[in-house]
Formats: sequence, C-alpha cells, structure tokens
Amino acid sequence: MEINVLKQLGMRIRFLRKQKNYSIEDLALESNINKNYLSDLERGTRNPTIKILSRICVALECDLSYLCQGITTNSKQ
Repeated sequence: MEINVLKQLGMRIRFLRKQKNYSIEDLALESNINKNYLSDLERGTRNPTIKILSRICVALECDLSYLCQGITTNSKQ
C-alpha cells in the first residue's frame, strides 16, 4: 500500500520533532506555526508552503533536503 506524499512528510516531521524531544507545542512555538496547523501537517491533511517548511527546518535545525529525506512519490517505480 502506497502512502501519499503529504502523509510521508507528516510522518517525517513527527519523527524529527520527536528526535529533538519537542512536543507539538514546542515546535509550534519555535517555528511560529499554529499548533493545530502543525498537528494537521503531521497527520498529512495539510499541504504546506515552502515558507512553512522553511520555518520547520529552522526550528528543527535541518535543511529542506534532510526534512524530505526518504519521501517518495506515488509513481510506479
């Protein structure tokens, strides 16, 4: 079963957030993003802009390529 890109991104954000021992509230504060929006991102129900992803990267101290590492498209391989 394929997992869509937004769901994969959300799982990756949650994984990196937990590696930093951040709660959703912590990451929301650090990245200046509403915690409900961040929660939606982690569940894969929002499509973030590059600006939002950039804020998350700054808060998690990583670059965009690292944030997106392992995320694949649903195209046939």
